[in-house]
Amino acid sequence: MRCRPLLPLRGALLLALVAVPFAVAAAPAAPSGPPTVAEAEAFVARAEAELLALWSDQQRASWIQSNFITDDTEALAALFNEKMIAGTMRLAAEATRYDGLALPPDVARKLRLLKISIVTPAPADAALRRELTEITTSLESDYGKGKYCPPGQPPSACRDLEQLSATIATSRDPNVLLETWQGWRTVSPPMRARYERFVQLGNQGAKDLGYPDLGALWRAGYDMTPEEFAQEVDRLWLQVKPLYDGLHCYVRGKLQEKYGKAAVPDGQPIPAHLMGNMWAQAWGNLWDLVAPPPQGTRIDVTQLLRQKQIDALEMVRIGERFYTSLGMMKLPPTFWERSLFVKPADREVVCHASAWDIDFDQDVRLKMCIKIDEEDFATVHHELGHTYYQLAYRRQAPLFRDSANDGFHEAVGDTLALSVTPDYLVKVGLLDKAPADAGDLDLLMRQALEKIAFLPFGLLVDQWRWQVFSGQVPPAQYNQAWWALVRKYQGVAPPVPRSEADFDPGSKYHVAANVPYTRYFLAHVLQFQFQRALCQTAGYKGTMEMGRSQPWQDALFAMTGQKQMDATAILDYFKPLMAWLEQQNKGRTCGWN
Repeated sequence: MRCRPLLPLRGALLLALVAVPFAVAAAPAAPSGPPTVAEAEAFVARAEAELLALWSDQQRASWIQSNFITDDTEALAALFNEKMIAGTMRLAAEATRYDGLALPPDVARKLRLLKISIVTPAPADAALRRELTEITTSLESDYGKGKYCPPGQPPSACRDLEQLSATIATSRDPNVLLETWQGWRTVSPPMRARYERFVQLGNQGAKDLGYPDLGALWRAGYDMTPEEFAQEVDRLWLQVKPLYDGLHCYVRGKLQEKYGKAAVPDGQPIPAHLMGNMWAQAWGNLWDLVAPPPQGTRIDVTQLLRQKQIDALEMVRIGERFYTSLGMMKLPPTFWERSLFVKPADREVVCHASAWDIDFDQDVRLKMCIKIDEEDFATVHHELGHTYYQLAYRRQAPLFRDSANDGFHEAVGDTLALSVTPDYLVKVGLLDKAPADAGDLDLLMRQALEKIAFLPFGLLVDQWRWQVFSGQVPPAQYNQAWWALVRKYQGVAPPVPRSEADFDPGSKYHVAANVPYTRYFLAHVLQFQFQRALCQTAGYKGTMEMGRSQPWQDALFAMTGQKQMDATAILDYFKPLMAWLEQQNKGRTCGWN
């Protein structure tokens, strides 16, 4: 069975889109007299209905732009995004009338969430608002269309991110890796001036909402002050840093065995192009170089998928069966009709995997250029975690139709994906029998190369943006500041000198598309905290249904019995590996300058 392809974007669809009025809806006449509770409740009901329509319109236009990248779809997406931003900013301004009024807790929470609900606030001036939305849309489109074209080669030699990433993952030739690493980073320098302007406009929008800058607005979304949240992130990182340091030391030693100490010196950061990933954020592709000695039969999930001739659609079907086995609903028919699973050959698309909630009810979709390998097998389970979370909280009021915090959304799918073990592979028919001699060390190392290796990168992307938004890092130091943080947290360095003519942060989708990133760091902490609790309370999923109706601390307590995020669950999970790494690293020079 094949997934029905997306319909071509033709005149009827364009006409349907542009038929929607783009004028910003006028606010009702301002109420007279002091505000009342009844008036606040009526305002919230009106605001939620308006927001739901704005969100849905913006999602539909953005879906089309991501799946059919053209100048026209880019312009339409920008217009709908502008409309959504303008409407949200207007409602947030109206909501300030009720500041200081004693309100029922759910109404007060909705008013607060309304003010912080927009990731990219815009200035009140219509021309500036339009400029902001055009910039953000063009940055994402440029990323999706990005290709490296080797000098002097015909156009057929150009390669996109998917192709370049495959080379980074599989090649062991340092010269090929260097060219590939540098090649992708030719895509982002043209973004730099627009990104600088985006920062100016986004900060102005944040100030209109009462925040000093865009970073402070993002940090305000965690039921604590922005300053408290920044301290919380630092605390969690320090909890897990010893495990990361041990893994870094071991992997650097193995890379020295492959490439020599002249290429990978002791006491220095690891050259970024050797890490098996375009941003050195996951090291699983180094498995052939860093795998521990076999404890027993090794399982190659990629090989199993290909031997069984599993295609992209069946990978998603397997993921669905995993969730329905937990008692969850089957995905609606529209999911299968409207999702994108395979990269089209006839057009440009944004291949970055993402789960979409188009109408904030049951029109959920997956957009992903699925490869038949272990990494994408896990990614499918992760993205469907988003989808089932979206379906779980759809009966909440619109402003509560979100995860308890954005880290929860990312953590849910990853928590359940931790169940992709040899026994699970048997249950889904990929493996006939789980090997009796399979040890835990292989599984822990594979997971550490993906999850522990990711932690500092998950932290530093927004550390850089927070400093950029606050003005601590001026435009003249964008690239310098980026690599200083990469060196500090990841212990990784560029393989060749980089300058301010480059814009290496823009080589990452989430920077180009303005997607907050600390959520992924939190998710890598929370998934192990969730997993530890779920082992004690199998099958519990009530937290998903709560959506954002309660502070995340209450949702976390409902699931785990703790009101504070706790990275010690990671240390508990990886304790055998940590002990093994300590033994392996004896005699090695660990750390970096």
